[in-house]
Amino acid sequence: MTAKKQLRIATRNSGFIDPENIDSYIAAGGYQALAQCLDGMTPAEVIAEVTNSGLRGRGGAGFPTGVKWGFAAKYQGDRRYVVCNADEGDPGAFMDRAVLEGDPHTVLEGMIIAGYAIGGSQGVVYIRAEYPLAIKRLRRAIEQARDYGFLGSNILGSTFDFDVELKYGAGAFVCGEETALIRSIEGNRGEPYTKPPFPAEAGYWGQPTVVNNVETLANIPAIIVKGGEWFNGIGSSTAKGTKVFSLVGKITNVGLIEVPMGITLREIIFDIGGGCPHGKAFKAVQTGGPSGGVLTYKDLDAPIDYENLAARESIMGSGGMIVMDEDACMVAIAKFFLDFTMDESCGKCTPCRIGSKRLWEILERITQGQGVVEDIERLATLARQIKDTALCGLGQTMPNPVLSTLRVFEDEYLAHVVEKRCPAGVCKALLQYVILPEKCVGCTLCAKVCPVECISGKPKEVYVIDQTRCIKCGLCMEKCKFDAIAQK
Repeated sequence: MTAKKQLRIATRNSGFIDPENIDSYIAAGGYQALAQCLDGMTPAEVIAEVTNSGLRGRGGAGFPTGVKWGFAAKYQGDRRYVVCNADEGDPGAFMDRAVLEGDPHTVLEGMIIAGYAIGGSQGVVYIRAEYPLAIKRLRRAIEQARDYGFLGSNILGSTFDFDVELKYGAGAFVCGEETALIRSIEGNRGEPYTKPPFPAEAGYWGQPTVVNNVETLANIPAIIVKGGEWFNGIGSSTAKGTKVFSLVGKITNVGLIEVPMGITLREIIFDIGGGCPHGKAFKAVQTGGPSGGVLTYKDLDAPIDYENLAARESIMGSGGMIVMDEDACMVAIAKFFLDFTMDESCGKCTPCRIGSKRLWEILERITQGQGVVEDIERLATLARQIKDTALCGLGQTMPNPVLSTLRVFEDEYLAHVVEKRCPAGVCKALLQYVILPEKCVGCTLCAKVCPVECISGKPKEVYVIDQTRCIKCGLCMEKCKFDAIAQK
């Protein structure tokens, strides 16, 4: 994977230091930013530096980090908390996991600095239990930081006290939403609650709380050491710094990349990712995980930032990118992602709980060959109603795959409902296997391997397939030695 167009800030130490040795992190400049804050900066100056950097939340919403810290510092409470959201639930996403496994101390240092800036004394890392190595290294990092005086009372000889604890998530996708996450940490069912008040005013145990994800916090030490102006000089006019993406799917170079904001999709897919393997043509990329949307070749030269993705009915999300080649059926893709978010809905609000099920049922009808033209309008109308009325970010972004595929691949939907045909040959119910008379030699092999015995004929004569009994397994075409069976 080429490194020419990459720029590492959040992942600057991953692969270069021993993540289980605090001395290795210190030798790479670790905890220098914390010392700088405690020795010569007021909490207000720290917030101002982060605000000046232009850093926006890397968890999906893109809210300005310095502004969020300023809100939490302003509101009154008995205590203030810093929560690290390490509940990475997007299929194919592993950005936070890689940072925590490769450089856990940089996240801890970011949390401690955030605690100092807002006047907090306690930090919580909410991490999914499926990350055993990340948990092991994070736990070890916390112990080492305490031993070295970076956590606990009177940090580095100051009057500042701060400590961190771990809380484990059970893998609920909805707990990536900050209010559902907070409820889960408190020991309740992971369900979002109505805002306002926002967590910065009344979050964990009803106290002012800053919730930042792993990547956001990993940027903080570098911003403090090099200055907000330096970070502000990287990226686009509306999105500063870099973004970590996990590049997966039908892409030659699968893996983790960190690139400046504003880079084009073409540079990511072709210059860094190497394009689709086996000479296949690029068709689309799903950005933002299951709550995002698809971009096509028409979007290849669009700068990747929050606003440009939103204009194309997609989102930045936490940074998952799933690449698809020419063999992908976009109706089936929309149903696949909807199936995931439907299953992960907490069920609290009706638009998400019931609306997602109705959307999925329409897509199921279409992929089974039972759809009608009116279903396309029903999909669009229902999807927009769900976006406008759902309680939290999961429900509000859940229809994105449907809306974006409808926008750019309406022809595939029409092929499914009008012609009863799947152009990509993915939807089994719409497939038809036929025997080509000019190629069939009557060898009987297809009839012998058919599990439902729907192929009949006489040896050395042309065989036929009974379409009413065919289960579309494709075994006949796979075993035919004369290419006499085709898929329609």
